[in-house]
Amino acid sequence: MKRSEINKAITEAVALANRYCFKLPPFAFWSPEEWKTKGEEYDEIRDNYLGWDITDFGLADFRKTGLLLFTLRNGNHKIEKYKKTYAEKLLISEEGQVTPFHFHWSKMEDIIVRGGGNMMIKLYNSTPEGAFSNEPVRVSSDGRNYSVPAGTILRLIPGESITLYPGLYHSFWGEEGHGSVLIGEVSMTNDDSADNRFYENIGRFPEIEEDQPPIYLMCNEYPKV
Repeated sequence: MKRSEINKAITEAVALANRYCFKLPPFAFWSPEEWKTKGEEYDEIRDNYLGWDITDFGLADFRKTGLLLFTLRNGNHKIEKYKKTYAEKLLISEEGQVTPFHFHWSKMEDIIVRGGGNMMIKLYNSTPEGAFSNEPVRVSSDGRNYSVPAGTILRLIPGESITLYPGLYHSFWGEEGHGSVLIGEVSMTNDDSADNRFYENIGRFPEIEEDQPPIYLMCNEYPKV
């Protein structure tokens, strides 16, 4: 991805979050220069990859296949001093912007439409070999528990949510004609290095072409103390 794409996506994300009164923490707005002044008291942000996370999944077409995330809080299974067993993220999915099929080996998560447009989500159970299962999918959504056929696409409107269990393949996008979607994620501790299983062999963190200076750093770019 070009840095200019990342800067534009972040600027648009801040505007959308503000429109729906979702206020980000102060570290969301630290410049690269400010980060150089932050000591070890902020290692929880560095170690647990809090902050901006924007990906095109290695496919080089962010507006078609991509996702913007901001991790607000997270634990860390690998570092004993961090005791949180939960995580929270803000996600933004544009109209027709697809997050590819994936599941998590361990993490259970709730995905909540906080504002904006409608979120479309397609679901499959996984087989032990990592393929799509033809078995019906168990859906848990705002206190309602029911089953749908494999490959069903659900529409979540603002205020609605869905629980995604380990091993449940999901792909989602903003419904065309309804605008970008402001999405919340509340989950068990998140570990992108070990807990994601994508259906296709795609990337996670993008390679960045530095065509302009960053306005804010990505969560994997913080300078060490």
